[in-house]
Amino acid sequence: MKTTSSNKTKVATPEKWLASRLELLHEEKEFTRLSDRIAERRRNLPWVKMTKPYTFDSPRGRLSLTDLFEGRSQLMVQHFMLGPGWEQGCKSCSFMMDHFNPTVPHLKARDVTFTAISQAPLVEILPFQKRMGWTVNWVSSHGTDFNHDFHVSFTQQEIDRGQVDYNYTKMDFPLTEAPGISVFARDDSGNVYLTYSTYGRGVEVVMGTYNLLDLVPKGRSEDSEATMNWVRHHDRYEHALTAH
Repeated sequence: MKTTSSNKTKVATPEKWLASRLELLHEEKEFTRLSDRIAERRRNLPWVKMTKPYTFDSPRGRLSLTDLFEGRSQLMVQHFMLGPGWEQGCKSCSFMMDHFNPTVPHLKARDVTFTAISQAPLVEILPFQKRMGWTVNWVSSHGTDFNHDFHVSFTQQEIDRGQVDYNYTKMDFPLTEAPGISVFARDDSGNVYLTYSTYGRGVEVVMGTYNLLDLVPKGRSEDSEATMNWVRHHDRYEHALTAH
């Protein structure tokens, strides 16, 4: 993996460092204000009423989309890449889940329920969830149109034809499963609405490790903006294996 700044390192006096830091701080503040404006526009997007009666397999039995809210008014879904017959979940989606899992109590405090949804049957989801030590709600959409309707699962025939519908465009995609995050709202009458979905690099919103890596000199140390080749399941990093 490349080091992003090895040939650009400069050494300066404290005074020059401070001047450079203040110049960067100005841009950081501009970025923060832009981020706030985008967040407001995101919240003000129109809603789409959900009319298809989706149901999911869960450890508590068959659940509707409304049931997933658990009485709250907002629902956040991770479209987790775990297809039927897969030996384990996607390592990048697992990286996301490592960040989601500890946020659940805090999301609940703000009227948000979190649920992961995968196309694999529940009997294939639960052993992997146990292995990874996650305690989140996780249900199966196996046998339903949910994943296909949200453009996060594709048939092999669709992939072979090329140009699947993903991230609001047509593109070539190498896998039958894709990552995403979707947000839903429920009104007082029980109607459910889609308020937001994000895909591709949009899912980095939950990957706090990336934000921390962006602070250090080597940065993400990736060969391109799209690769996550360094990511492992958290029990498969070398330091995790040697600890056992």
